[in-house]
Amino acid sequence: MHAVLQVSPRVRINRTRNTTAPLLRGLIFDSEGRAMSPSHSRGRGGQMYRYYVSQAVLKGGATERPAIPRVPAGEIEAAVVAQVRALLRQPEMVVGTWRAARATASDVTEQEVLLALERIEPLWDELFPAERTRIVRLLVDRVDIRAAGAAVRLRLDGLSGLVRDLAAREPDAGRAAA
Repeated sequence: MHAVLQVSPRVRINRTRNTTAPLLRGLIFDSEGRAMSPSHSRGRGGQMYRYYVSQAVLKGGATERPAIPRVPAGEIEAAVVAQVRALLRQPEMVVGTWRAARATASDVTEQEVLLALERIEPLWDELFPAERTRIVRLLVDRVDIRAAGAAVRLRLDGLSGLVRDLAAREPDAGRAAA
């Protein structure tokens, strides 16, 4: 542990970023429906700039370039996470998740689903990057980049899977509060 703390926090966070898969790999698409791939460049002093770039730009063969050929990774990832977190708080999502979860676990209550979804919010900032990526991949079906912004399409089956995972970790917490 002491050896880990000897390394600069900036160096440690850069190592973590470099070993964690990009959050939206395989989920993000440009305005023409083409996949966007994670990429990066290095600026002066070795500063790394991450972004997602359209396949049309990477391959260069497309006659039509997308309206937004590349987006900064940090900004779009933060926007998607913020949108997912906001959607998880909406009552319609709780009901939809409860209905989807009941298809596989008929004894799950709406209150258990609500508690499980509420449990995600305060823990999010404490999660390891790999766990955040796993949750985003469970919840997000697709991110479409448009001139007006990003449209995030969620997966209800992913929500019910996440609720089951959370309920399995603390099976008595949801029932005790109900």
